[in-house]
Amino acid sequence: MKLTSMEGKSVPQATFRTRVDNQWRDMSSDSLFKDRTVVVFSLPGAYTPTCSSSHLPRYNELAPTFRENGVDEIICLSVNDAFVMDAWAKELGVENIRLIPDGNGDFTQGMGMLVDKSDLGFGKRSWRYSMLVKDGVISKMFIEPDKPGDPFEVSDADTMLRYINPEARDPEFITVFTREGCPHCARAKALLKERNMVFEEIHTGTGTGISSRSIRAVSGRSTVPQVFIGGRHIGGADDLEKFLGK
Repeated sequence: MKLTSMEGKSVPQATFRTRVDNQWRDMSSDSLFKDRTVVVFSLPGAYTPTCSSSHLPRYNELAPTFRENGVDEIICLSVNDAFVMDAWAKELGVENIRLIPDGNGDFTQGMGMLVDKSDLGFGKRSWRYSMLVKDGVISKMFIEPDKPGDPFEVSDADTMLRYINPEARDPEFITVFTREGCPHCARAKALLKERNMVFEEIHTGTGTGISSRSIRAVSGRSTVPQVFIGGRHIGGADDLEKFLGK
């Protein structure tokens, strides 16, 4: 199998059959890449282990940092249909990446990355790779080595980000444990929003599967809110206010 870089060449022209608001919408290569800086990562299939646990989630996490470094959009591309890609995005809670179905493999074939995975029952699929595209021209590609199985060594989000800016820093991820109707939780979230600090909210209580025991196990406390920033336990709303210097 010969996998050749297309650096310096234009992306293939293809039409992607996507679903928007439960309606079919055709998208062209130009609509995705013209006059824009786009990072693409392509993978063998939605729901596959490496794709779901590592490849896509890390790009989703680092998307704000990519934007700070001049990337207009991150696209995940796979030889799957629109329904599968949409369902996968919903299951993983993808917020920062556009998932594009290359159902017929036309774009992937034009990239020279369409490979036979009949041994897995997949048929024709994409080899795993990533690329940086500027105004429709491929400026950099990271192609996984030709090895048996599904190698995942160079097409990851961190490798691409280091190429774009070796000094780029990981964002500090923020998680807030809350409970419905809690005024202190509302205050903590308002403090973060005032600073434009993006956070993930984890609801606790009846029906959520997360109890006060769980909160105590991770924070040493059983009250809410409990705020974590960059792996550090900040505490409740008052603690957060002090941390932010309010």
